[in-house]
Amino acid sequence: MYNVDTQNPINSGTIENTAAGNTATARRNTEKPEWLRLPQPGSKCPFTGLSRSTLNEICIDGPVNGHKAPVKSVVLKKRGAMRGIRLISYDSLMAYLDSLAQSTMVKPNIQ
Repeated sequence: MYNVDTQNPINSGTIENTAAGNTATARRNTEKPEWLRLPQPGSKCPFTGLSRSTLNEICIDGPVNGHKAPVKSVVLKKRGAMRGIRLISYDSLMAYLDSLAQSTMVKPNIQ
């Protein structure tokens, strides 16, 4: 009989293997990830509901954001490769969305 708990660094889930059977318990709902991968084309981010193109607009320097991306992201790619994997900082993304929410809130007039 064996019991092995392994931590998955990609999605912060725990995979638990037991002799009685394999049980996968993902803690995605209770723990936040460090980095998010861009969703597949045509699908939405499971944490924010934003599309791939919207996430690209706020993560990549360009004319849409004044050539200064408000959300931190990194690209993982091998030397000499044309393409890579863009990872978005979860904390940076949530801070940016919170700042948008704060700036659009109506402040009450107190006299």
